[in-house]
Amino acid sequence: MSAPALWTTDAMATAMRAQRQGALPQAIAGLSIDSRSVGPGEAFFAITGDNRDGHDFVTQALAAKAALAVVAADRRAQFPADAPLLIVPDVLAALRALAGAARARFQGKVIGVTGSVGKTGTKEALRLALSKDGETHASLASYNNHWGVPLSLARCPTTARYAVFEMGMNHEGEIKPLTRLVRPHIAIITTIAPVHLEFLGTLTKIADAKAEIFFGIEPGGAAILNHDIAQFNHLKRRAKEAGVARIVSFGEHRNADARLIKCVLHARWSTVEAQILGADLTYKIGAPGRHLVGNSLAVLAAVELAGADLALAALALAELNPVSGRGAPIEIETPSGSALVIDDSYNANPASVAAALAVLGHAALGPRGRRIAVLGDMLELGRKGRALHRDLAEPVVANAVDLVFCCGPLMHSLWQALPANRRGGYAEDSAALEAQVLPAIHAGDVVMVKGSLGSRMAPIVKALQRAYPRHDSLEDAAVQG
Repeated sequence: MSAPALWTTDAMATAMRAQRQGALPQAIAGLSIDSRSVGPGEAFFAITGDNRDGHDFVTQALAAKAALAVVAADRRAQFPADAPLLIVPDVLAALRALAGAARARFQGKVIGVTGSVGKTGTKEALRLALSKDGETHASLASYNNHWGVPLSLARCPTTARYAVFEMGMNHEGEIKPLTRLVRPHIAIITTIAPVHLEFLGTLTKIADAKAEIFFGIEPGGAAILNHDIAQFNHLKRRAKEAGVARIVSFGEHRNADARLIKCVLHARWSTVEAQILGADLTYKIGAPGRHLVGNSLAVLAAVELAGADLALAALALAELNPVSGRGAPIEIETPSGSALVIDDSYNANPASVAAALAVLGHAALGPRGRRIAVLGDMLELGRKGRALHRDLAEPVVANAVDLVFCCGPLMHSLWQALPANRRGGYAEDSAALEAQVLPAIHAGDVVMVKGSLGSRMAPIVKALQRAYPRHDSLEDAAVQG
């Protein structure tokens, strides 16, 4: 039996107050803003972004069997008179209106996630844990901004029992409209860390910006806060000021409601003993990292508050896997033997780099293997940027990292602070660093690659995969001809 339609065209047009043109379908199967991946039967929204205008790709989307396109009234004339269109004054505003209609019709529990670090990983862990209890919808990738949240919400099917949405920000005031759209029953703030200091200035202001999530919490809802951070009491006050009915804490603190009792960190996973709102649990997390252990407490607290099966959720965390760009392990085959690349190239800030170095520190090496960090600039740190980069020398040494390759003007501060025997190489940018990294990798090494998105560290991961493909990949290619 085929899945039910996501929206009827009538419901979409009504929610967006859209005019109709052409032969429109009775219903659509999904929503897309990317003409390259739009599926047959989906609606294409021609959003105008910072670099591209979606209206330039409407013809391509319709040729790819999109059922209809949502376009702005002032661009209507550039399309054939019989093109299947829903015409609105502003496409992004129409998407927000559709998201509001999706939230109004949704009958399940909604969980919102924000924080300086760990939003996407926590969202993915919630998706996994809640899905064992019932159909769970969650935002894709890091769709956490002014267009990603409305798109994710508008895609929420009525059949889901749980929905999880990630909310991010660079500036003050960005989370408030998102949370008022999502209206979560439960909101998690993972942690507060020196991220976006260039725009916000202090950790207190970062905490205030994250605390905007409280203003959308439904009456009777709950906030889940990290008891182990210095901003806990500040966030707790902000939640009370916003009228949040219940405040639940997580962490190692003896008064935490979801409290870590003990954890054992392994190279590829962790085991945890915890007490979650009075329930004693022992469980395994299928991905490495002390930071994931802490966030798992928040995940399970949210599961309990949502009324889902806590035992099933805890068991599900054993299936958690790092995703591409966020700690995914990649086996490569050098001329001297196998090595491991940890692809953490998606983004970086001082807290996430420290966490990644800790994972590297627990990694299992091969014979004569080394721990190698390849690091690009952490951006948006303002006047404290160079000092925060220099401070990474301490976790490098503490986690027994053997060699560090650095690129970017900010990372030069770390390069200068490193002991001479830990300096692998330095370059002005990732493209120049690539030539130094590739020949340095030997059998048994574990190589962690990380940097802010603007530092372009992902190409180094791709270059390692191209230079040192796995033998089994080559054999598969040969078998397939």
